[in-house]
Amino acid sequence: MRTAAFLGLVLSLTICAPAAAMPNNLSKPEYVAPQETIPAPQDIAYPGTMALEVDARDHDQGIFRVTQTIPVTKAGRLTLLYPEWLPGNHAPRGEIEKLVGLEFTVDGQTLPWIRDDVDVFAFHLNIPEGVAKITAKFQFVSATVESQGRIVMAPSMLNLRWHQVSLYPAGYYVRQIPVVATAVYPDGWQAASALRPKSQVGGKIVYEKTDYDTLVDSPVFAGQYFQTYPLTNRVHLNIVADDAKFLQPTKAQIAPHVALVREAEALFGSHPYDRYDFLLALTDDMGGIGLEHHRSSENGVDREYFTDWGSGPGRRNLLPHEMTHAWNGKYRRPAGMWTPDFRQPMRDSLLWVYEGQTQFWGYVLGARSGLYSKQDTLDAFAAIAADMDLRVGRTWRPLIDTTHDPIIAARRPKPWTSWQRAEDYYNEGLLIWLEADQIIRRESGGRKSLGDFARAFFGGRNGDWGVRTYGEKDVIDALNAVQPYDWATFVAERVHGTSAEAPKNGILMGGYRLVFVDTPSAYILANDKRRKQMDLSYSIGVVMGGKGMIKSVVWDSPAFRAGLKSGLTVSAVNGKAYSDEALKQAIEQNRGQDGTIEIFAKNGEAYHNFMVDHPGGLRYPALEKITGEGADQEGGIDRLLQPKTR
Repeated sequence: MRTAAFLGLVLSLTICAPAAAMPNNLSKPEYVAPQETIPAPQDIAYPGTMALEVDARDHDQGIFRVTQTIPVTKAGRLTLLYPEWLPGNHAPRGEIEKLVGLEFTVDGQTLPWIRDDVDVFAFHLNIPEGVAKITAKFQFVSATVESQGRIVMAPSMLNLRWHQVSLYPAGYYVRQIPVVATAVYPDGWQAASALRPKSQVGGKIVYEKTDYDTLVDSPVFAGQYFQTYPLTNRVHLNIVADDAKFLQPTKAQIAPHVALVREAEALFGSHPYDRYDFLLALTDDMGGIGLEHHRSSENGVDREYFTDWGSGPGRRNLLPHEMTHAWNGKYRRPAGMWTPDFRQPMRDSLLWVYEGQTQFWGYVLGARSGLYSKQDTLDAFAAIAADMDLRVGRTWRPLIDTTHDPIIAARRPKPWTSWQRAEDYYNEGLLIWLEADQIIRRESGGRKSLGDFARAFFGGRNGDWGVRTYGEKDVIDALNAVQPYDWATFVAERVHGTSAEAPKNGILMGGYRLVFVDTPSAYILANDKRRKQMDLSYSIGVVMGGKGMIKSVVWDSPAFRAGLKSGLTVSAVNGKAYSDEALKQAIEQNRGQDGTIEIFAKNGEAYHNFMVDHPGGLRYPALEKITGEGADQEGGIDRLLQPKTR
């Protein structure tokens, strides 16, 4: 006993003892902060027009070959930048590691360069006297497998993204830098972009002169199998496909895309573009994408988007979401997310508006246009509400903090997403704006809705594809202008505060309640098919990937309490060889029972039995209509989803 007491005393003294001071005779450097070597952007005209030519014909090896001519007017240091912070990415996503073979010349003579030792996206050159222009040559070696990044060159299509294949001079707002871009595409391919060709000879297209900001905001989809469909006199649907057999939309399938444009313009009461081009890739070969631009959007979906139309909603909410961004995100933009060039960091704290309200209107416009059925939309709302309830990290991490997740996590896989949280401002933002819509309807006696806010806040002059910025106070003031209410507290509680459960009041106020049933909806089945998974989050708390691999485990779920984690491979369930059906059957057979579900799984070289206690059977979210005395036969959600132009 005396030995134990002595050891405890020693441990206590060790913990409490002050750290030993550093001896005075050791070398101690002084920190010298790096000098700023890159000029700050100024809102002044750049003296001259850049010429950019991109050879995009090597789609077999995925190599873009670039020649860029940059005018200069004085001798001395010139700093050229490679785009780092890209609008719509909400984080520094510039793929500088793929820029290779860089060389600069003046009249055929090599001009040395050095990379900045702080900002690796910057290159310094010393321009000799009497030089009027320099020429840069390099390659952008795009990803050839998914582990290297998104694939932008495939056997029958490509995605030319100008920020990946160009440099720009530091010291200027990018809207002040003129540029003429030229691209050379494979023979027989057709291309679409918000940019318009000035001339075309074969596969070589010279685009109209523009500014560098607009160029970066105007990507290209090009392909061997290509079709364009006019939706209105200023909006086109441009489609590329892996094979011609997937490029066969019917008139009935094009019709809801036409309705989407009409519904969107009716909602916002204006169109902040002179023209708009949907760029839609039907592909399993090129990487998927959904990215907004002011006069276009990049959209990558499964190749069966049209040919498998009847099997479920698939990704048909993607185009409504991205088009909504023309108003919310591009024309009206959070002040912290507008930057004068592609070097300045963006501040994402208003993504709950930028993405959250866009997510809301994307689903609403999908329903109003017919791209989504009303039932598909209700099923989506149910899945979103249930999924957000599982994000138990809300008890420590407020929604506002998830707006930094694009920078913090860069969409890398997480071991415990439900506890860590992710980019929840999308779907939790949807629930917040659904509740705001229902509050406005209630407080105004049904005379107003969030649509009134959308027209007042995001509307503007037709054809104005400039930018108007806003802050959080502007959002709250605009809500109060539509319908007086304590919106400041509403935002403080739902956006800035922590909570025990997701904000589901909008569903109840809208005439529905969240329930759980034993059969998955078409929405859940389509989502599982696209993600190649089986989602059992709402029952035992796991999502299964292929071949018995556990894709994720919900924090504090039955599976979590049994010791399961992502990455394990399940070999057997209740003593039988694993299959998805065997696991579902075991869960359902345990409904109402006192027993456990035995999951035999491999972790590295070791095997272990995990006993999962879940008597609740299979559970899938759904919305149930509130009926009975006093119930509104057509609730606020029903009215919200009704078309406005038919």
